[in-house]
Amino acid sequence: MPKILKIKTENCPQNHPCPAVRVCPVGALSQIGFNAPEIDHTKCITCGKCSSFCPKRALILEK
Repeated sequence: MPKILKIKTENCPQNHPCPAVRVCPVGALSQIGFNAPEIDHTKCITCGKCSSFCPKRALILEK
């Protein structure tokens, strides 16, 4: 079963630039202001770099 990246907004403080946006190798994450990041699933390769990098575990890979 393929994995999909999801955002747990309740874990995201939404008070700073999301550091995980910078580590995405394909530019699948974006952020407007300090809102929770958004995922472009057409770009996401589910590599897990952002979910490993997020200190609040707001980005998760699910099966």
